[in-house]
Amino acid sequence: MDQPTLSRIAAALERMAPAPMPAPDFTAAPGFVWHVEPDRLEPVARINRVRMDLLVGIDRSRDTLLENTRRFARGFGANNALLWGARGMGKSSLVKAIHAEVSADHPDLKLVELQREDLPSVGRLLTHLRAAPQRFILFCDDLSFSHDDQHYKSLKAVLDGGIEGRPENVVLYATSNRRHLMPRDMIENERSSAINPSEAVEEKVSLSDRFGLWLGFHPCNQDDYLAMIGRYCAHYDVTVEPEVLRAEAIEWQATRGSRSGRVAWQFFTDLAGRHGVSL
Repeated sequence: MDQPTLSRIAAALERMAPAPMPAPDFTAAPGFVWHVEPDRLEPVARINRVRMDLLVGIDRSRDTLLENTRRFARGFGANNALLWGARGMGKSSLVKAIHAEVSADHPDLKLVELQREDLPSVGRLLTHLRAAPQRFILFCDDLSFSHDDQHYKSLKAVLDGGIEGRPENVVLYATSNRRHLMPRDMIENERSSAINPSEAVEEKVSLSDRFGLWLGFHPCNQDDYLAMIGRYCAHYDVTVEPEVLRAEAIEWQATRGSRSGRVAWQFFTDLAGRHGVSL
């Protein structure tokens, strides 16, 4: 192949290859969202979150994660954390609320959101975070894997870090409805179809074992559900007769067929709207 042809091919490949992402200004915002194609960290000037004192019924998980985050912000040892359990019980809200609490004293603590479908690019993201002087909570919300999903292998790069190790200035907080991140039927299928069933299952189940903290979130009882609504009413100065509030709140959760922090907030949003209160 002659030199002009090689030069044209090289030029074409250079045009196809995305330009490397410039080092972002991590002082520009408290949080960032990682995007690919092209790679970039989009700053989030105002993170959507709930105040920590409005989160009811998750005291043990709150205290454990808060202490872990404070140690991390101070530069001490801290664990990756998996927040798993019932839908709508404040897993992602807790991560964002704790970041707000700790970053008030440690402004160099940043929250970086990584979407599950972008896990294969996590190595490139870690390269940018590793080089920065700030400390980062890498947040992956609603993390789970389906039958033929290989993204879980990319997650090991965050949890184990390969020969480089996980960057000392990065900790991973993930939320999931599943304790082992894989559906039960997928695990059972591995047992029945793999050449070596125990090894196939172990590879997938052991993924969650790589999180140092497991924090469980369980369905709330009626007292906690009503306490959540009461806390919202007090915070937003919405006054309703206790008997009326209780009856309406119970009717609301009965029509939804479930009781959770999310349902409590949805009821309160409707209640606040009827009382002319903006949130």
